[in-house]
Amino acid sequence: MQSYVTEKDGVFPSVCSLDCPDQCGLVIHKKEGKIVKVEGDPNHPVTQGNICNKVRNMTERLYDSNRLTTPLKRIGPKGSGTFIPISWDEAIDTIVSKWKELIDQHGPEAILPYSFYGNMGNLTAEGMDRRFFHRLGASQLDRTICSVAGSIGYQYTMGSSMGTDPEETTNTKLFVMWGINAVSTNMHQMTIAQKARKQNGAKIVVIDVHKNQTGRMADWFIPIRPGTDAALALGMMHILFSEKLVNREFLNEYTVGYKELEEHVRQYDPETVSSITGVPVDDIYKLTRMYGEVSPSLIRIGNGLQHHDNGGMIVRTIACLPALTGAWLAKGGGAIKSNSSFLTYNTTALQRPDLLENKQTRTFNMNQLGKALLDTDPPVYSLFVYGSNPAIVAPEANKVRKGLAREDLFTIVHDLFLTETAEYADLVLPATSAFENLDFYTSYWHHYVQIQQPVIQPYGESKSNTEVFRLLAKAMGFEEQALKDTDEQLMQQALNHSTNPYFSHINYESLVEHNYMKANRTPYSLKNLNTPSGKIELYSQQMKKDGYLGLPTHVPLEEDGDLPFLFIPGPNHNFLNSTFSNNEKHQNLEKQAKIHLNEIDALELGIEDGDLVRVWNERGECEMIASVGTNVLSGVVVSQGLWADMPGKKQLVNALAPDRLADMGGGATFFSGRVNIGKMS
Repeated sequence: MQSYVTEKDGVFPSVCSLDCPDQCGLVIHKKEGKIVKVEGDPNHPVTQGNICNKVRNMTERLYDSNRLTTPLKRIGPKGSGTFIPISWDEAIDTIVSKWKELIDQHGPEAILPYSFYGNMGNLTAEGMDRRFFHRLGASQLDRTICSVAGSIGYQYTMGSSMGTDPEETTNTKLFVMWGINAVSTNMHQMTIAQKARKQNGAKIVVIDVHKNQTGRMADWFIPIRPGTDAALALGMMHILFSEKLVNREFLNEYTVGYKELEEHVRQYDPETVSSITGVPVDDIYKLTRMYGEVSPSLIRIGNGLQHHDNGGMIVRTIACLPALTGAWLAKGGGAIKSNSSFLTYNTTALQRPDLLENKQTRTFNMNQLGKALLDTDPPVYSLFVYGSNPAIVAPEANKVRKGLAREDLFTIVHDLFLTETAEYADLVLPATSAFENLDFYTSYWHHYVQIQQPVIQPYGESKSNTEVFRLLAKAMGFEEQALKDTDEQLMQQALNHSTNPYFSHINYESLVEHNYMKANRTPYSLKNLNTPSGKIELYSQQMKKDGYLGLPTHVPLEEDGDLPFLFIPGPNHNFLNSTFSNNEKHQNLEKQAKIHLNEIDALELGIEDGDLVRVWNERGECEMIASVGTNVLSGVVVSQGLWADMPGKKQLVNALAPDRLADMGGGATFFSGRVNIGKMS
């Protein structure tokens, strides 16, 4: 394997580590051992040299003066951010000593890891850490904050996380961007759509609760009330059947349950659906006829849809639409929710769940960290946080912070910066960036797996996730070889996955040679899906067994009090969750935290564009700048971005979000809360 670290100057291949479907190929420019510029790899088959502002300005983050260089020990009150530097030996000794004490007194389940995909590297996010906590016998974490509800819903219909190859969508004639701000969160799908519009006359329709950048670039933007997307999809099905726009040959050959579905959707007439969704009757007809007549058509199913109480059912319902028209048969037609199943590697070999001796070890849902820290009996007495910043990203953030402030909670945070979570920690460990690690990456949108070879030396005394857990395992006296494996060995084991026919040609040696490799899509067949019937399931007996309705259905949102506004805390353009929110360059690009509200509501409340407003519910409050107009429907307010804590500013938007769980998989319900809003005096 080549070592780029020792070369002080040059241009080197790389890959973006951010939790983003595009997973861009990069080229890294080095001078005197430092990264001086990050560019897109023009040779990458999908991303083709285009990258976002977040990554283009990555050097500002890598060499930020606030980046951690040494382990820190807290000497002030929790939350004060008062620390002193210590050595790695002292940090490891302190952790191991405290954990052995806790295990003696309370058992290993007193310890809880909390992590997500702040770095999407598979070794970093789910390698040695999983092995270590399995061997330790710690409480387990159900990592459900992002995509689980929609993934399960989609799988009930289609069997697995597989959809259209994005590279084929250059042929698409109709793009329906449903609940996705693609300009900010899937920019290359938008680039492809724009190219298809220019070359093939393709149309771009955006369905969303907010006319964001993607909505403004669309040929047609359709605003919709939050949480009613399944009703719109069912209304479209009603018209497709009634106007004979369905492909009955396809339905007969590739689906089960279409006759039951046809009868079921009679109740979702356009007038009823309009009253639920806020979409005018004429627009429902226009959208459906366009979808039924234009081919190839593609639905890009967004992440935001599944962050409702009914998010799994919403995605399950939308996923039925391409089957009604037979869109899957046309090149560039069908749907994309996620394509992660094409690149499924050997997670069992990587994570080693066999190391967990007690198979009944308790599990906590990461969306309910506040409850886990405050209400659990027996309590969680130690928290190890990495790849995440729950004091900002977790729902009911004020409850989370109250839990983090417990004096009897021994907290360790491994990160690049002294994050809001780290300020509550007893020990903070400096983490390497992705450019300092060996790792591999699997996109959940395109079909490529990519390798990251280290480009620069570790920053200061920072250490990788895998190295930290090897050190902890050694200090705990664990002798298993699985806890000593090198990063190369971890990758070899993970990439040895001959049982996945789409991935079987990819291994460690071939990936080192090629930098990126594409999944083999050839075995994929609509006649052999991973559903119980092997077909697209418009009616699902499995859903019935699992306690759901077997047919796609509109299920209203849960009651969340009687406040007047549905609140959507969506993503912004220059942060990725809390990543970059603490970096001055990206803050300046995003400018300020805003709340979008309809001009009718603003007039009634005496709020003008640019006013400072208070947004609140029983869970918390925020202060933001009002953006008044017609970008949201009346009764809906939308913020964008997870803003870092700043003196004198109340902008912790996830303090307002409920920690209820979604209908499927224990997913998050960030977008199903209600708030009030008022002008600040």
